[in-house]
Amino acid sequence: MILHVKILQAFACLVLLLGGSLAAYAQKHPEAKLGWELGAQAYTFKNFTFYEALSKIDSCGLKYVEAYPGQPLGGGLEGKMDIRMEAEKRQQLLAMLKKKGIKMKAFGVVSPGNAEDWRQLFIFAKAMGIETITSEPKLEDLPLVSQLCDEFKIKVAIHNHPTPSRYWNPAIVEDALKGQSKRMGVCADIGHWTRSGIDPVASLKQLEGRIFHLHVKDLHEQDLKGHDVHWGQGVTNIAGVIGELKRQKFKGMLSAEYEYNWNHNTPDVKQSVTYFRSVVSKK
Repeated sequence: MILHVKILQAFACLVLLLGGSLAAYAQKHPEAKLGWELGAQAYTFKNFTFYEALSKIDSCGLKYVEAYPGQPLGGGLEGKMDIRMEAEKRQQLLAMLKKKGIKMKAFGVVSPGNAEDWRQLFIFAKAMGIETITSEPKLEDLPLVSQLCDEFKIKVAIHNHPTPSRYWNPAIVEDALKGQSKRMGVCADIGHWTRSGIDPVASLKQLEGRIFHLHVKDLHEQDLKGHDVHWGQGVTNIAGVIGELKRQKFKGMLSAEYEYNWNHNTPDVKQSVTYFRSVVSKK
């Protein structure tokens, strides 16, 4: 009987401890309650190794990364981020991520040149636990990509660069997704929409139901020459984007992609994240 009481007391303490930990986490990461995973595109820190990028991402209060091909690995690992890396190095990379407490949720932006490369990309993504590939596939590759999405049960989110790139206009993406797998959707780069003179909030509404991932930027002007500024201080209407994502009940990852002040942009990302979470916390 005494043993049973002690077990119940220990269980109660564990529940209280976990409850307190979850409450603290939710307070620091209000987006988590919405099913949002706020992280960073490692390209933000392209002047550093992937290992160094992880440290910078962690220092910004983020726990998710979208990796990209070609970044030097670092942290004792030779070579670069490569979909063809051997199994042993993949395991070492996974161990590095686990030690840093960061999950690689996405990979991109990638656009393989042939069917063999597409399949290798999906094999790599499956091995690394990647849930979403961000890409700008050639139109003729869409049926193949759709098939691979269903075969590997991995999502592909079509990314937009500014005009005149292939998917710069939401209407083009909308047409491209017709008849494709439901695992194919959109990686909405709201900064590039702004550069192209397109309203990000209106675009999110147009693509409702197919948005899997976002690249978050705020720009100092609505022009192809617009550069990144702290979120909330530019013309991209970050607050409006957050409101629209809430309305749509969006679930998925948002990658901070700060492409300015390249060698010293960690404080810029950190301040942007603080702003983002302050807006998310508002009803």
